[in-house]
Parts: sequence; C-alpha cells; structure tokens
Amino acid sequence: MVVGLLLGFAILLLVDETTRGQGALDLSLTEAELAWIGQRVFQNECAGRQECLVHWNEGEAFPSLGIGHFIWYPEGVDERFVESFPALVSFMKERSVPVPEWLEQAAPWPDRVAFQKVADSPGVEALRRFLAETKGLQAEFILQRARSSLKAVVATAPEGERSQIRERLAALISTPGGAYALLDYVNFKGEGLSAAEAYRGEGWGLLQVLRAMSGADDGTVLEQFRSAAATVLTRRANNASDPIEKERWLPGWLKRLDTYREPPESVL
Repeated sequence: MVVGLLLGFAILLLVDETTRGQGALDLSLTEAELAWIGQRVFQNECAGRQECLVHWNEGEAFPSLGIGHFIWYPEGVDERFVESFPALVSFMKERSVPVPEWLEQAAPWPDRVAFQKVADSPGVEALRRFLAETKGLQAEFILQRARSSLKAVVATAPEGERSQIRERLAALISTPGGAYALLDYVNFKGEGLSAAEAYRGEGWGLLQVLRAMSGADDGTVLEQFRSAAATVLTRRANNASDPIEKERWLPGWLKRLDTYREPPESVL
C-alpha cells in the first residue's frame, strides 16, 4: 500500500509567521483519508501500474520516477521545472533507507531514445522494484513538500491577498477532497513560486490557482479550486510554444482535475 509507512500519521501544516496570529492551518488526516489520498496520487501518475514507476514521457527532456513522477534531470539538462527526485533521494537517506549510490547522481540516460533502449533492462527493473517497495516514504515526501508549500505560498502571496489566500487554504484542508486536491496539485504542478516555471510571465502552480479562485458564494471551495485550476492550466497550454501541451497534455490535465471531489463515504 502506498501509505503503508504512514499509518496513524498526522500532519501539521503551519503558515508563515505573518499569519500565525490568525491561528494555525491544521491538517489532521485519518488513516483512511491518508490511504485514499496516497492511492489517488499513485493512480493519477501511474494508473496503479508498477512499470510506470520509471517512465519517460514523450516530449519531455527528463524521466519521471515514483508514485509522484518526480523529475530527474540528465547531466547537462536544466529546464524550467523544479527537479524533485534528488530531494526525494535526500529524504530517503535522512530516513536511513539504503539508496543505490547511482541515484544520487544525474539521470544516467541522456535522452528518451537512450532510455527506451534499456527500459526493460535488469537495472531499470531493479529501480522499479525499489520504488515499489518505498511507496509509503514517497507519499510521506509528498506530504512533507506540501507542509513547506503552504507556508511559502502564504508568505509569497501579495500582502493584500494573504488573508484571502489563507482562508481558501483553510477551507480546502477542512475536507478530505480538498486536502487531496491541494496535495495532488502541489505534486502535479508545483507551488507556483519559481519565476522560471512560467510561460510569457504567467505561472501555473498552487499560488496562481488560489489567486484565480472566484470566491463567489455559489459552489463549494473545492468546485472553485477545480475551476480555477482548469483556467490556469488552459492558459499555460495556450502560452506554451510546444503544441503538444494543448493538443495532447491539456485534456489529461483537465481529466485529472475532475477527480478533485469528495470521496464516497464508503471509501473512508
């Protein structure tokens, strides 16, 4: 199970010092809620398939690994997207997990063609097994990243919007579906704090989605988040220079956003 190492784990998310006076943003998840969120992330990224734990998407200059499809750059590749796999490796080492030394370096395949030639090799299969055996730690890593993200997003928001951003975060994390949307989106498209992660000066991360939410009385906060995320990702695809984003990736992104709903009571 994705969250096998997280049973009974409770997560405390604290906002930036500037908002502590208003009280903490607390996210306490039950075992069932944590299991559901972890499984949803794995399903979103890998469709629950182990072979997808080490994958190289067409049109990308890097492989994606693990349940969260963490980015791992080959040597000499430095794109706009935040690289996350090295941080996962460091997190595992901090938890005293034996990590193969070669995972502490750049991705060993220079491009997708080179990777495809060895995608079913014993070495890559061993890496898939390692990632399959550490799903729980990967889920914990995703949650740790979200913990830091909330503080950073609130602190980075324009000063006049911080209170509103905080209120939207508080409303989202008050339900399992909102917590899932928040954690999955941070893993999926990032915090939106890196100036490099933008097309034509417009980003697509969590901060941009929170700012784009309508705040209207009609519809739940989760519905508003889902709608705002669709607007932000559609704008990204329209701004992208590579047509693959609009023609092939955007439909999948929007389908993923449609899963941002409350789970059936029977699941929890």
